[in-house]
Amino acid sequence: MVQAAPFLLVLSLALVAPGLSARKSPPLQCVLTGHWINDLGSNMTITAVNGKGDFTRSYLVTASTNEVWVSLLQGSQHRMNQKSQPTFGFTINWSFSDSVTVFTGQCFVDKEGKEVLKTMWLLRSHMDSIKNDWKA
Repeated sequence: MVQAAPFLLVLSLALVAPGLSARKSPPLQCVLTGHWINDLGSNMTITAVNGKGDFTRSYLVTASTNEVWVSLLQGSQHRMNQKSQPTFGFTINWSFSDSVTVFTGQCFVDKEGKEVLKTMWLLRSHMDSIKNDWKA
């Protein structure tokens, strides 16, 4: 039987991940640091990207029950001095399920000057046997 929380997570990621958007003033170039909120209220705050382009923070998921789950986020982006709209990737180790999601994407500045993250993602869930690998 499918547990409700992982199912809702997959559904929400499918609907939300491609459209994470920034909530800050228009930049001259797209900068990954800042507070990002998706359409369902899940959010991440990236306070610093080191010289190699690495960052680590938490990703907060808001469930339909208004419960908030915090999960570890680790990522990397191209250095800003090379690209004004950088590509990036990050992995989230979900604290509330036996699964991990990887995201890859690019930070864009739209016509109105708003920063937008466009992403693709892949979720992997734990399975007890190789026979059930197709479910993961």
